[in-house]
Amino acid sequence: MTAQDVLLTCMHVMSQSLEKIAGGKLEATLKKMTSNPFKSLALGAGITIAVQSSAASVGILQALSLTGTISYRMAIPIIMGQNIGTCVTALLSSIGVNKNAKRVTVVHMSFNIIGTVICLAFFYGLDAIVHFSFVDKSISAVEIAAVHSIFNIVTTLILLPFTDQLVKLANKIIPNTKEKETSVLLDNRLISTPPLAVSQCRERTVEMAVGAKEALHEALTAMFDINEKAVQSVEDKEQMLDEMEDKLSTFLLELSSVSLTDPDSRIVTELLHCISDFERISDHAINMIEIGQEMKQSDQEFSANAKADFATLFAALTEISGLTVKAFMDNDTDLAMNVEPLEEVIDDLTAAIRDKHIQRLRKGECSPELGVYLSDLLINCERVSDHCSNIAVSIIQISKSSMNSHDYLSGLKAERSPRFIESYTAYGQKYRLAAE
Repeated sequence: MTAQDVLLTCMHVMSQSLEKIAGGKLEATLKKMTSNPFKSLALGAGITIAVQSSAASVGILQALSLTGTISYRMAIPIIMGQNIGTCVTALLSSIGVNKNAKRVTVVHMSFNIIGTVICLAFFYGLDAIVHFSFVDKSISAVEIAAVHSIFNIVTTLILLPFTDQLVKLANKIIPNTKEKETSVLLDNRLISTPPLAVSQCRERTVEMAVGAKEALHEALTAMFDINEKAVQSVEDKEQMLDEMEDKLSTFLLELSSVSLTDPDSRIVTELLHCISDFERISDHAINMIEIGQEMKQSDQEFSANAKADFATLFAALTEISGLTVKAFMDNDTDLAMNVEPLEEVIDDLTAAIRDKHIQRLRKGECSPELGVYLSDLLINCERVSDHCSNIAVSIIQISKSSMNSHDYLSGLKAERSPRFIESYTAYGQKYRLAAE
């Protein structure tokens, strides 16, 4: 049985049921309820509001037409009312959303209300002049569908040149205010459309990626030149990423419970891993800038040689974070392949900086108190590069969906492919510590 057969069968069953329920009183009742255009308009709107679907209310009207009880004269304003009734659904959906979303609702309502006024005025005005002969005849289901389609097409053609005016009207009804609007990160209604929900989640994760990179870069820049503006900026970004990670992870877990395509399912898995890593990068940025604050407050300062070593390490961290974020934003597996060699170079750098610090301690050129700060700072640097590695592996995993991240890393380090060795060597040459 085709979809058309199912539709016609359902309409036939509905019309038979309506006849049995109402009997001969159906036509009299309908005539009473549609004795004038305004009552018909209200009836159409009321039915649509009740069933929350113009398609369903049109189906009911078509089923009634099969009983022979539906005054082109009755049907036309009812159909117009059905289009106004759909505005209630949009109106309910606009509760709790931002101003732009409310303006979309205003445009939707304006379209239907203005279109209804124009079409009814034109129809009844012309009828008063030429006296249409068909208005008192019964309308068929096909003709109802045709009237419904013609209304929407004609309204679109009439209002299309006035889109700017509709936007101005929406802005006037929903004006901007000085009060700060509460932003909605993700709307749960998106879950009913999984591909769109996945796309929105990825866009929000890209925002997290950029925020994490900026927080890290600001922390590294201000590390040995602490100022309150930089500290506040990093703290604000870290708090924002905390909130985004919490909301995104909750949304993604809900999304993963619905039916998803294999590619979308893999993306959701990737995002669940990556949002945690991006949030942790911002945590380490906070840790670093707090170390700088503590050193300033206790009047402690690294030696010129130690600062030079950290400058090299910070440059490598700046590159690996930028590389990782770009690879994630562009879904570029080729860029992602360069992250792991650089991560190993950063491991080498942190080990070498520790060794040099021990040598300075032995020579009495550095204090044990500074050793605590140095060790904490190096740990945070290592963790940042580890999180960058995790993100890069997730990007590569998506392109090779059957690959396990642990197996990939183990294989990469064990095989030491020519590409890995070439990248590792190049980064090692680029980020070398100066000899003392």
